[in-house]
This record gives sequence, structure tokens and C-alpha cells, in this order.
Amino acid sequence: MSDPGKRDHFRLGFLTAVEVPEKGFVGGLLVTNRFGRPLEFQCTAPVKANRTQEILYGATLKPYLLAELIGRTLVDKVAVKPHVVLTEHAELLDLREHVGIPVACLGGAPGARTMKLGNQQLTFHLDHSGDQSEIERHASDVPPEADLKEPFDRVREALNETLKTVKT
Repeated sequence: MSDPGKRDHFRLGFLTAVEVPEKGFVGGLLVTNRFGRPLEFQCTAPVKANRTQEILYGATLKPYLLAELIGRTLVDKVAVKPHVVLTEHAELLDLREHVGIPVACLGGAPGARTMKLGNQQLTFHLDHSGDQSEIERHASDVPPEADLKEPFDRVREALNETLKTVKT
């Protein structure tokens, strides 16, 4: 049986990005305890590619912006490190190539490794087979009824509030 005090230390990161017209993408990372209580929030300034980058990166531009520039910056920036970074954008799974923390996307995908956490199916990066087993060790720490989609609403709302203050 696990130590109840240690169970409270399992931290989830909720990483998303929104596109702001004419400004690019802005990203946010909310780190919570296993019950969804906020521990830390960080966000980026808008990140926009220039025309040369659009041409040179082609189809790889969005994953580059979201995973390498926004995602990695946010994970590096937070003082309270999550045990897993959850995202709702498949392009952010590539973040796993740049951080030492498991990254999973909400939802299943054909042929992908998946598992259930809270009330959601998670998909993992194909090149990091140990991530799923790492999170499975902590799956019982997350309540089975936990809505893992809801924190993304909070992140988007916080990003929108932040963008309002920047405009004024």
C-alpha cells in the first residue's frame, strides 16, 4: 500500500496553446496536484513565425512552435515540475523529445499506446515506451472520476485574461 502523504505529491501539468489572430500562438502550463488544485501557472508571450520560417519549416512549423518553442519553454520555466504533462494537441506530443517528463495527449489514436487516467484516454509518444508504464504506477493516485479536460478550460481562460491585460 502506498503512503497517503506521497500520493498528494503526484503533479499533473496541463499544457495548451491558443492561436491569437495576427499575433501567433500563446501557451500556458498549469501544474496541479492530483485533485486539480493549482500549484503553479506559467504562460508565454505570443510566438509568431515570420514568412521565411513559414517557408523553411513548411508542415513542421506548427509542431516546432508548439512543442519546441512554447512547450519546452514552459516546462523549463515552472518551478513545480509535473510528473506528467498532459495536452489536448497531438502536435505537442513532440515535446517529449525535448523534456525528461512523460507527455501524453488526451484522446486515443489508432495504433498508439493508450491508457486511462481519471475519466480520459491518454495517448503517448511512440518513441517513449516507458512513459505509459511510468504513469500507470501513479494512475491510482488520480481519482477515477477526475475530469482531465476541465483544467484546459482554466488554462485557456487564464490565457485570455492575460492577453486582455497585455492589450490595455
